Amino acid sequence: MKRTAKVTRKTLETNISVEINIDGSGKSDLNSGIGFLDHMMEQISRHGLFDLKIKAEGDLHIDAHHTVEDIGITIGQAFLKAMGDRSGIRRYGHAYVPLDEALSRVALDISGRPGLEFNAEFTRARIGDFDVDLLHEFFQGFTNHANVTLHIDNLKGENAHHQSETIFKAFGRALRIAVEHDEKIKGETPSTKGSL
Repeated sequence: MKRTAKVTRKTLETNISVEINIDGSGKSDLNSGIGFLDHMMEQISRHGLFDLKIKAEGDLHIDAHHTVEDIGITIGQAFLKAMGDRSGIRRYGHAYVPLDEALSRVALDISGRPGLEFNAEFTRARIGDFDVDLLHEFFQGFTNHANVTLHIDNLKGENAHHQSETIFKAFGRALRIAVEHDEKIKGETPSTKGSL
């Protein structure tokens, strides 16, 4: 079965469309209106080998908060829909990713329970005109709607762009591992409860 989904989310603040193919090849078509966020979404797509299409219109005349958060929510909804019953997957994934002086670790569980631990002390508050506080909002939105447990730790870094990029690359790689089919369990649900 193809693990694909398309989700549209429209509010008074944003209008967002997301298409995802979990078993893709890392192609992306990104138009959030926020250049730095598109760059981070490309990391998820490329390193997770997900095909990802995002089209977003938001109230950027106010700031990027609603757009970033709602993109996280919509990607989470699309991911959950595309995963189906989650039988036969590895369920857990983790990755360490360095970029020059920066290093991040991401561990996750496609558990059916939302939970986020986000530990990153960025060396500056803005990357260009992007507020780094919004990275937490993106992952909170994703986690709450994808129903995953996600631990993100930026272990070191002096350049905030590098810190961010290692987080998103590690997230893509960890997610890729977790969604892979595990031949040893032959379609069974990876839980002693029998469901995720």
